[in-house]
Amino acid sequence: MKMHHEIVDAVQRALREDIGDGDITTELTVPADRVATGAFYAREPMVVAGTELLEIVYTELGGVDSLEVLQNSGAAVEPGECLARVRGQARTLLTAERTALNFMQRLSGVATLAREYVRQTAGTRCKVLDTRKTTPGLRRLEKMAAAAGGVTNHRLGLFDAILIKNNHITAAGGVSEALAAVAGQPIPAEIEVRTLAELDQALACGAKRLLLDNLTPEEAREWIARIAGRASVELSGGITLETVRAYAEAGADFVSSGAITHSARALDINFRLAWG
Repeated sequence: MKMHHEIVDAVQRALREDIGDGDITTELTVPADRVATGAFYAREPMVVAGTELLEIVYTELGGVDSLEVLQNSGAAVEPGECLARVRGQARTLLTAERTALNFMQRLSGVATLAREYVRQTAGTRCKVLDTRKTTPGLRRLEKMAAAAGGVTNHRLGLFDAILIKNNHITAAGGVSEALAAVAGQPIPAEIEVRTLAELDQALACGAKRLLLDNLTPEEAREWIARIAGRASVELSGGITLETVRAYAEAGADFVSSGAITHSARALDINFRLAWG
């Protein structure tokens, strides 16, 4: 399975970070010809993510005879379920253990939290978006995990979408000036509005995508009624699992939450090794 070069690079960097000049403990205690099998098990309910990285990890280190991924990213599992099995040189399995677990635990945490946000908005027409609030260097991986949980990926970076935020408006000289500057671009533009005056100005300028930040659900409902379908609406700003449904029911087309990636808890996955 071919992976994006950024993902391969992230795995390679993680292995170099952990192994350095060599796994001293394993090299001293485990015979080079020892063969072992290993298995990854969920120790709590989760939405799995990151099992596809195992192939990259073991390919980089070598010495693996077989790898069987039993649960693909996006699968919901219960405690005790096996996620993947591997057989090969015991040294390889031991050296790879922590890097493999770090990725899978972190990414499964993102996917699981993402799934909860999606569940909270079930039955509404609102889609949940992730954000750029990701671990530096791991954005593509964390957005893959968010998507595995059912969230819709927002822009990957500054390069693939136009999103005019409050500081852009200030630097451009105002809402009208900012929208005029991006008129005619092939990429649709979204603009954040902070006041009702800015909202009316953006609509008068023909804005079709609006970002409303830091409103209460009640305020959001009022603003969305004022927009009256003239533009799509994204709500953001401190939206939590406890509040996301209220925002979705306010009539938003989208809600975005940085918590999906920046506050996800690493989940408990165990690696068990046996000889032979």
